[in-house]
Amino acid sequence: MIVNKGIPFKAEFDAFASGYQDLVTESVRISGESSDYFAAYKARYLGRILERASVRYVLDYGCGVGSLAKHLHAQLPLERIDGYDPSADSIRRVEDCLRRQGIYSNSLQALGTSYDLIVLANVLHHVKPEGRQALLRNIICRLRPNGRLVVFEHNPYNPLTRWAVSRCVFDEDAVLLRRSETQHRLRAAGFDILRRDFIVFFPRFLAALRPMEALLDWCPMGAQYVLHGIKISASPSR
Repeated sequence: MIVNKGIPFKAEFDAFASGYQDLVTESVRISGESSDYFAAYKARYLGRILERASVRYVLDYGCGVGSLAKHLHAQLPLERIDGYDPSADSIRRVEDCLRRQGIYSNSLQALGTSYDLIVLANVLHHVKPEGRQALLRNIICRLRPNGRLVVFEHNPYNPLTRWAVSRCVFDEDAVLLRRSETQHRLRAAGFDILRRDFIVFFPRFLAALRPMEALLDWCPMGAQYVLHGIKISASPSR
């Protein structure tokens, strides 16, 4: 565990950076898909819900090797994507094409403070519960007025999700969050919740049913859930 300006966040991912995507693919093999499929899935989801939003300046917080950022460029008309990850080895593996248009760093001090959107993709379950609120307070300070936060997290009520997490070497001490906990934490940090969706329902052998997934966002059996919040003008009491 490292501490960046009081924000606890794991740095043990250095040990897994070289084979990160292969490790994720192995842990989710029951789905029949690779880690890249899920990164592209998240990017398409963001492209759909943010199609009419004014989003140009984005931070991928917990960016790893840049898998999500690479796909986001294909889904949204962005001017810039920055990335933060405490794993220096992961940052070194970010592709040059991403580095040419944004800052990728393991130092929070290198990042901006007026993002239109910050994405937390499967990050919070790697943060100890006592550090989660501090991380969210740090994030809201990096958003412009009316800036947005989108949080993707594993759904602890989905048995296949729990199985995949149990098989992932870098999820050994992960503490999954119920959607209600994540929603409460976002509101306490100063966000108004715009959307609460469940996502990822059908494995590859049922791929023909995937066009229906957008209609199932209410169903609590999705493998993951998403919360989309907007920064409210008044800061919450601390």
